[in-house]
Amino acid sequence: MQAELAAKNKQYLWHPFTQMKDYLEQEPLIIARGEGIKLYDVNGKAYYDGFSSVWLNVHGHNVPELNQAIIEQLGQVAHSTLLGMANVPSILLAEQLIRIAPKGLTKVFYSDNGATAVEISLKMAFQYWQNRGISGKHSFITMNNAYHGDTIGATSVGAIPLYHQVYKPLLFSPHVIPYPYPYRAGGEEAAVEDTLGRLESLLQERAHEIAAMIVEPVVQGAGGMIIMPDGCLQKIAEILQAYDVLLIADEVATGFGRTGKMFACEHDEVVPDIMAVAKGITGGYLPVAATLVKEKIYDAFYADYEEQKTFFHGHSFTGNPLGCAVALANLRLMEERGLVEEVAKKSAELQQLLEPLSDQQHVGDVRQKGLMAGIELVRDKETKEPYHWNERIGVRVCQLAREKGLLTRPLGNVIVLIPPLVSTTEELADMVQILSDSIREATT
Repeated sequence: MQAELAAKNKQYLWHPFTQMKDYLEQEPLIIARGEGIKLYDVNGKAYYDGFSSVWLNVHGHNVPELNQAIIEQLGQVAHSTLLGMANVPSILLAEQLIRIAPKGLTKVFYSDNGATAVEISLKMAFQYWQNRGISGKHSFITMNNAYHGDTIGATSVGAIPLYHQVYKPLLFSPHVIPYPYPYRAGGEEAAVEDTLGRLESLLQERAHEIAAMIVEPVVQGAGGMIIMPDGCLQKIAEILQAYDVLLIADEVATGFGRTGKMFACEHDEVVPDIMAVAKGITGGYLPVAATLVKEKIYDAFYADYEEQKTFFHGHSFTGNPLGCAVALANLRLMEERGLVEEVAKKSAELQQLLEPLSDQQHVGDVRQKGLMAGIELVRDKETKEPYHWNERIGVRVCQLAREKGLLTRPLGNVIVLIPPLVSTTEELADMVQILSDSIREATT
């Protein structure tokens, strides 16, 4: 079975974020099933899902309650459009999303993936000012090493050269300020001061032309698991409000309990004007995303038909009943299990488990918030000299971890650990040990 599937994989599939020439030189990993927080390949070998199947799994795999929600909805209707009508699960899910969201967000606009939720956020922010009759607010602020998805607008506000540079002729150009990166910026105070100073200076000159700033709140994901110091997001929000610039929070990776709060904005008690969510919304089962907004955003589009203030955006599968039904079941299960509180508790336990890694010769920094962790590897610990990307140190560590029974993907020289939220302390300890052994083996 492995050989036949591997041949078909080679013949027909093009994998995302994957150099196929490298990939096809190796025996492919082909997943056949999942159970709990483990995935099993076609040969029956088990692996910890150490990055939650790209940061989105909540309760593990093959969860009876989530399976049943889909089965029950299948007996009603699999899909019905939201263009000019509604369906039952989409209404009920919108109610629950507003119930758990930061207070002040009041309306839900559905889509089907995180990049699209961001794309919608940008278009809403842009049109918001037009609908209010305020001209000139056409540009955006983003942060260096930001990642917000792969559609054109989301790519435009991305700032990771490896991912985005080739598409530059297609993109609009945002203003870029630093994301506070204490390890590379001389500590927390210096990092925050630089970020806030650059933001204030930019707004003093250009606030009249800036529609919104987009931020990965508290944790910058694909940029390397960078943890924003406490209080920084609150100060960013205050500065933006003072200059009448909207705040877009990209909670695609950080939402639904991942950082120890339901949404990362809650750590600083920030209510963004617009918030994009996806990934954990369905527990990792089906592609559903949403953009949540304050009432003032919605009101700017609420007008007589002849005024042409309608938000002309939508997707065929917007508000898909199957996805919304399993998302409802996911939120119920999270509440029944007290999962957000559990993540906050396990966050402290994971921190203790990760601490010994700092003693390794080539571990420069260990960063963690909730169940999101990044281990930055360096060639020289004293000078913080990074490994050259051609050395593929992160790739080598993750290959070794896979051999030992743990799946994850690196972010350059940063090794990622983002396990399912239901992972036990014992399972977390086992995963950290595998990473520790793999790092030591790859770097010595």
